[in-house]
Parts: sequence; structure tokens; C-alpha cells
Amino acid sequence: MYDYDLLVVGSANADLVIGVERRPGAGETVLGSDLAVHPGGKGANQAAAAARLGARTALLARVGDDGHGRLLLDSQRAAGVDTVGALVGGAPTGVALITVDPSGDNSIVVSPGANGRLTPADVRAAGSLFHASRVVSAQLEIPLETVVEVVRSLVPGSRFVLNPSPPRPLPAEVLAACDPLIVNEHEAKVILGDAAGVSDEPEDWARLLLAKGPRSVVVTLGAEGALAASADGVTRVPSVKVRAVDTTGAGDAFTAALAWRLGVGEPLAGAAAYAARVGAATVTKEGAQASFPTAEEVASLCSTVPGNDPRIPGRGSDSVAGTDAEGGVR
Repeated sequence: MYDYDLLVVGSANADLVIGVERRPGAGETVLGSDLAVHPGGKGANQAAAAARLGARTALLARVGDDGHGRLLLDSQRAAGVDTVGALVGGAPTGVALITVDPSGDNSIVVSPGANGRLTPADVRAAGSLFHASRVVSAQLEIPLETVVEVVRSLVPGSRFVLNPSPPRPLPAEVLAACDPLIVNEHEAKVILGDAAGVSDEPEDWARLLLAKGPRSVVVTLGAEGALAASADGVTRVPSVKVRAVDTTGAGDAFTAALAWRLGVGEPLAGAAAYAARVGAATVTKEGAQASFPTAEEVASLCSTVPGNDPRIPGRGSDSVAGTDAEGGVR
């Protein structure tokens, strides 16, 4: 019935990455590594991650008519993404300035560029893609009014997944469509507002978020794993321990994997557990899209069955466990 397992509507950026010994404070200059340019953006990342796993994926995004735009579209096609919905022109391609420290943690500043010109009219013009897609995923690196139009363009029987990053308060119409809403601790607190101070327990955050209208919620908790919450209750999903090299794009890989697995009928907690393994494989390599694993690479990662020792992929069970699987979405 569906031509695509996943339609991603979102941003496409050129990631300009510099490694640093430590991130600078206010007014401070630090020396870094040579500049590396990678295809990125939360929308393009999610599309590439899903396609690498084997999902039939389409991308609705806007890039500039420039070298960065061509890099992004070439990368999407190489990953197996259908770029029929990719629009060109209107502004320079978006750019993300990323610093990565030796622990693998990153700081990111985004110049939206063409992403800010992805309009509700562009969404309406892509109606055939919505009718052909089992799951639709979005983020907030495009205008909020465009995300609202995505919700209004959903067809009966499809599923909407939202990672509200960068976070901002969301209209009730958008919250009600989310199945799930995927947030880290910071994003949860922004969306909850004053209600976040009611409790320090993530389980309570998940319940409070559900009360705002989403059909389901996933809260990622770094080394503490994640929570999957729905009307059936709240389930703790354990993290997968690996030695992190670069967390850039790990949250996007987590979201893409979760959306895909939900689309093929996997229960929420099971889909989140699989997504954690995808995130784990992602952080063991440098870069965003270049680090996204295939389904075979995910399968080779250690089992997450309770009682098993966490292992670094390709190493024995006595290896030292490192950073959690999807630390980039804390």
C-alpha cells in the first residue's frame, strides 16, 4: 500500500566540524583541528540513517543552489534516500558549526539558510508523498508553521513522529498528532515549562508530557537509557554501553530507527530498544551520516538482553564499557 516506510520532513545542513581539546568559554579562543565538511541537518540525518537500515525513505527538504546543497543531495542518494521531494534554491544551504571534544561530546550552532524557506506551501505541494508514506517524521530546524502544515497533511492510517529540536513550546494540534514525541531531558523541560519543576523523576516528566496530548512519548536519558510512555504505562529502556568517538547525529539515528521500527509494527518499547542499539553503533564512528550503521552492523552489536555484559562492538565481553548509546540526545 505504501511506497515509503518513512517520509522525513526537515532540515538539510552542511556540518562544518572542528575537533577541540575543550570548548571555549565566553570571549575565549582555542585552537582546533583541520576543518571537516560533512552532510548533516536533523532531517537529512534521519533520512540517511533510516535508508542505511533498509527503510524505504523519502526526504522533503530545501537546500541552496550551491556546493553544500549538491553535497547534501549526493549523500542522500548514496544512502538510498529518494530525493524527489528535495527543493533547491531560495537561500544558501543551511550550515551547522560543530565542535567536538575528546570525550565525543559536541556543541552546535546552526545557520538555517534554505531550511527557513521550507514553507507550508511546499508541504501542500508534496501531498503525494504523504499519501505514499507509512510514517512521517519531523523536527524543529524548519519553521514551526511548516511543521503544523505537516500535521495537517497527514493521511488516515499514517503515524507522526516528532523530535522537537531545537525545543520550543508546541501547539496543541502538533502535540496531539505525535506518536511518539521524542525528547531528551532539556527538550522535555522546555515543553513542560513550569510543570517540569513538579518532579525530578523522568517517569513523572513522561506522564506530564502525555497529559499534554501526545499519543506516546519517548524520553532519552543518556547513560540511564530511555523511557517509553503511552496509555499502557511507562517502560524503562536500558542504554547500550560503547566507547563513544563522536555523538554527532546519534539522536537523529535513534529517532530514525524508532520511526522505522514503529512503522513495521514493533511495539514502542521494542522499537526504542532497537533504536538504542542503532545509536550505540553510531557513536563509535566520527561524523554524522558517515557513522550511520547498516542493519547488519546493528545486528553485530552486543545483545541488550538483561544480564549480558555491555561490550564494545567487535570486542570481547571483558572490554571496558564507555559512553551510552545515544549520549548525543541527552
